[in-house]
Parts: sequence; C-alpha cells; structure tokens
Amino acid sequence: PISEAYPKTLKTIGDHLKKRRLDLKLYQKEVANILDVTTDTITNWEKNRTKPRLYLFPKIIKFIGNVPSQSNPATFGEKINQYRTQNGLSLRKLAMVLGVDPGTLARWEKGVSRPNKKDQGTLDSILQKVVPSWSNH
Repeated sequence: PISEAYPKTLKTIGDHLKKRRLDLKLYQKEVANILDVTTDTITNWEKNRTKPRLYLFPKIIKFIGNVPSQSNPATFGEKINQYRTQNGLSLRKLAMVLGVDPGTLARWEKGVSRPNKKDQGTLDSILQKVVPSWSNH
C-alpha cells in the first residue's frame, strides 16, 4: 500500500520532490544535503509554502530524475520560460548569453514582440533543448 504521506497528485515542484524523496526512502535532511539547502526549505517546498529559487532548478531536476512541468510549452514565450527554468537562468542571464536586452527578452517571453530573424535562429537552436514536459512517474 502507498503511504499516506505520498502526494495525491503531482501538481507542484514540491509534490514531485516529496514523491521522489519517499520513493528513495530519504529523510528531508538527506535531500537538503543533496540540494545544498536547509531541511526547513525542503519542508516548505513539500508543503507548497514556498517555491525553489530559479538557480536551484537544475539540481532539483537532476534529483527528481525528470523535468517536472505542467504542460508542453505551446508558444514561443512558454518555450523561453521553460528553457530558463530548466537551466536556472534569470531573464538577465539568458539575455546576456543571447546578447540582447533583458527587457527585450521579457517581451519575447510574454509574447508582446518577436525576435528578428538572426535572434530567432539563435533562440530556435537553444529552445530545441527544452525537454517537452514533466513526467508524472
């Protein structure tokens, strides 16, 4: 029988973390050490009181073993956002990598504007690395 502690559904990053931790029979303290955060932080994530900081997502994804996401990114902006999240990149950091202004990147992500052909090509090659969706296994 499945433990009562298991999340009923996997909607949040905290739900995914808790399920993985329980699957591996680890204590919160052990997961905290793996992710280099405090035990209280793990508790807050698992209880969905707080969300992880963006820079921690690559470590969390590695721990979970898949990319937890609620849907496949449908729009160009959603793909940018998912790429940034998976890689723990702020708008500013990704904009610096792309050589564009953070405000410009934010407008692309919000769907307010589109990049020129050159920037579109660069982004397309980067965004091909977006993992389609989070697995619920």
